[in-house]
Amino acid sequence: MTGDDHPVILVLFGARGDLARRMLFPSLYRLAAAGRLPADHRIIGSGRSSPDSVEEFRDSVREGLSESIDDLDDAVVEGLLQRLSFQSADADDGADLAAAVASAQKELGEDVRTLIYLSVPPSAMKPMIAMLGREGMAEGARLIVEKPFGTDLDSSRELGAATESVADEQRIYRIDHFLGKEAVQNILALRFANGLIEPAWNRHHIESVQIDVPEDIALEGRGSFYESTGCFRDMVSTHLCQVLGFLAMEPPSALDADGLRNAKAQVFEDMRPLDPARVVFGQYAGYRDEDGVDDDSDVETFVALEAYVDNERWRDVPFYLRTGKAMEDNRRTVTLTFRTPPGELFGDTRRPDRLVLDLTETPTAQLALNVKRPGPELTVERVGVPVALTPDGTGGDGLDAYERLLLDVLRGDQTLFARGDEVDRLWQVCQPVLDDPPAVEAYDKGSWGPQSAVELPRSGWWLPDDD
Repeated sequence: MTGDDHPVILVLFGARGDLARRMLFPSLYRLAAAGRLPADHRIIGSGRSSPDSVEEFRDSVREGLSESIDDLDDAVVEGLLQRLSFQSADADDGADLAAAVASAQKELGEDVRTLIYLSVPPSAMKPMIAMLGREGMAEGARLIVEKPFGTDLDSSRELGAATESVADEQRIYRIDHFLGKEAVQNILALRFANGLIEPAWNRHHIESVQIDVPEDIALEGRGSFYESTGCFRDMVSTHLCQVLGFLAMEPPSALDADGLRNAKAQVFEDMRPLDPARVVFGQYAGYRDEDGVDDDSDVETFVALEAYVDNERWRDVPFYLRTGKAMEDNRRTVTLTFRTPPGELFGDTRRPDRLVLDLTETPTAQLALNVKRPGPELTVERVGVPVALTPDGTGGDGLDAYERLLLDVLRGDQTLFARGDEVDRLWQVCQPVLDDPPAVEAYDKGSWGPQSAVELPRSGWWLPDDD
């Protein structure tokens, strides 16, 4: 159970979309299978177009679940689908949906909680929120808003004002699924629960930080989305900057919504606005041939940049961020490169120590160290020491990112959701790049991006296979 017995209605805009099929419905299934959904709940899917029947919609959801999850429990699936319905709506007309929600609320009783998940394109977000207010659906509801939160500083502020006109900040859940990842949350435990690590987590010991999220897949049918958003808005102003916030924050006053988000907001306040001269945009060869892409598109599918956090802990330490589509490999890696101790005892054979965090579903780490090479000479050689970040016997206990975040919304816990002031400050940091974007450079599929990006870090990019 979720910790209370309140019945729940989940209204899911974009219920027939890719995110719902691949992530949201599988997460709801897992919550149901684990007994984490309230006994009384309803899921009302919505979108501009309706399926031919509710049975067709349920069949589509069932098919999506079978694609995502092995060994489906038929009883759990049927229990979920029987509580699933669909009612079309758009920004101009939400009356029928409002009536369906009101009917479900009446059926489930006065203590029902209503959650509204807005999985819609950025251009549709503000009008949809206005419709929710106009139809009265937002009253008392928890609003779950998918990133990106606007497309620039001005649109973000307009969206923020529209959202706050129908719900106060305590009912707004700006979802960034990277924050729901076990590996990202593990950054906090690794830093603040270990006396070996936290004292060295600063500019006196760390030379640079890399946040590297290359993807080997291309657009996978998301051409129209990328044309309206691009890699910088899709990944950098959201996912990668949020990871930077976890890496760079001061110890929070508490591991709760206020403590964690206050600490993260201070990092963003201390970030130097990005310098477009230290940003590289790229576009993979063949992008313009993708469905939904303009023939002369200059939308970026790759970004690499240098960022700084101007405070006592991190002053003059570069944070290098890189992400892109159709690259050589698929990684979710954070690399902290430590300063080399002074002295010439071992000559030029030493290489910088590194701590590498793998942010995939099963988090691991690697510590790259210099050790004595066996033999009669006192020389050093590089070794990589694997570090387990999941205790033995607990590998199956973790929740997928969306599963965890949906559970937190049910519980009313905003700890892992972006707050309005965080979003505003990140757009301030990113706006110089939007005002003066670098020229988009071509790169080959299966490469590490444009050569200028490869050369951006002072000592090059590093991946675990390099040592």
